[in-house]
Amino acid sequence: MTPASSLIDPSAAADAARHQPVPTERARRQAQVLAALRPHVPEHALLYQSEDTTPYECDGLTAYRQRPLVVCLPESYAQVQAVLKACHEIQVPVIARGAGTGLSGGAMPHPMGVTLSLAKFNKILKVDPYSRTALVQCGVRNLAISEAAAPYGLYYAPDPSSQIACTIGGNVAENSGGVHCLKYGLTVHNVLKIKGFTIEGEPVEFGSEALDVPGLDLLAVMIGSEGMLAVATEVTVKLVPKPQLARCIMASFDDVRKAGDAVAAVIAAGIIPAGLEMMDKPMTAAVEDFVKAGYDLTAEAILLCESDGTPEEVEEEIARMSEVLRGAGATAITVSASEEERLRFWSGRKNAFPASGRISPDYMCMDSTIPRKRLADILLAIQQMEKKYGLRCANVFHAGDGNLHPLILFDANDADELHRCELFGADILETSVAMGGTVTGEHGVGVEKLNSMCTQFSAAENQQMFALKAAFDPLSLLNPGKVIPTLNRCAEYGKMLVRGGQIAHPDLPRF
Repeated sequence: MTPASSLIDPSAAADAARHQPVPTERARRQAQVLAALRPHVPEHALLYQSEDTTPYECDGLTAYRQRPLVVCLPESYAQVQAVLKACHEIQVPVIARGAGTGLSGGAMPHPMGVTLSLAKFNKILKVDPYSRTALVQCGVRNLAISEAAAPYGLYYAPDPSSQIACTIGGNVAENSGGVHCLKYGLTVHNVLKIKGFTIEGEPVEFGSEALDVPGLDLLAVMIGSEGMLAVATEVTVKLVPKPQLARCIMASFDDVRKAGDAVAAVIAAGIIPAGLEMMDKPMTAAVEDFVKAGYDLTAEAILLCESDGTPEEVEEEIARMSEVLRGAGATAITVSASEEERLRFWSGRKNAFPASGRISPDYMCMDSTIPRKRLADILLAIQQMEKKYGLRCANVFHAGDGNLHPLILFDANDADELHRCELFGADILETSVAMGGTVTGEHGVGVEKLNSMCTQFSAAENQQMFALKAAFDPLSLLNPGKVIPTLNRCAEYGKMLVRGGQIAHPDLPRF
């Protein structure tokens, strides 16, 4: 019998070989990464086919997408440590991911990197009613902590609008707040200790359950670092007693300036409400159509002002706030008469984002902070920007601490609208800085605000931030390309700000 090999035309075989697809750099890198990770995690913990990795291509900032090279879902701390060591050895970027509810692109994948999903670390390890603390894994949902603490009359105070889904690890990364952060603080004020690993797989701890920590206290550096310094795996949080009573005022205003001035007047009166939120007319209309919260649709702006504590404390504070609000020009004041009504008022505020999604194909939620006294100024400026960029914007604020959340409505399928939306957002951030504020409050910088960081911080300040990152991650493998702009990027952005020899915003500081 003639050997099969002799039946093959050598020239035809050579020609076929020449036409075989050449492995791309991405394919070669993917094979290398999979080979490095397979000894440390089970096969089902590795996703690399496009249909499996596409769901991870963005976080809540859907305008920017990138499919990851590999998604890894470890199931134990030992696996997390081994994965980080392996990635460090072959110098592949790692992007830690929680629930993906972030709004600045902080969890957007690296095209040649590993997305490290920590979704399986969802256990509440201990609730201690005596020390009023809870030890939880990084993938535990924010609301789940309060649910676990409820039998002890306790709860976890920071309550982002996404608390039903967002994880404590993501809250740590972004230093999340919520509608009650004015009185109870942000994540940084409610976390005692964080455990995790560096990119080299070295175990690391930040903070302490004691009143002080031996050595340099870097807890506040880790919180809000957006996954650039270490990967958090366990978090010890503070719990606070549930108040005996809470009541909420809905105050209506026929002018946004009066509403903004009312916020400043409440704080100036020495009152620190449990929550002090503001929504403009477009936002209240969108929310009321969605959840039927009972909002006044005739008002140009409404304030939600909450008091909690003992019944006596609440009665006194509600009376004082009502008096201040009337003096500031409130046209109507409604005080929640029941717990059901109070929750209905807040359900509207907490559903502001999904309500906006019902009236627009896409929205970009901005996040900046300004002095409280400038709330009306920024609202009026945003109204002018709507005309300038030809896009609608609905506004909701953590008014008590000056944290803005303008939601720019647009269609991401329209390249021109996306471009105008980006310009609109940058204008809001730069105007916030010009008014004495900052380019972020609680959503982080991610990829969305890199250019705006050039506006607020000098080259020397950005270099100091890089130096801090380098102390933890010398090879810049953890969430690279996020948060801190490079000198080249700031130089290019500076050129973009000049048009026809004129600086776009001459009142802004230039470094």
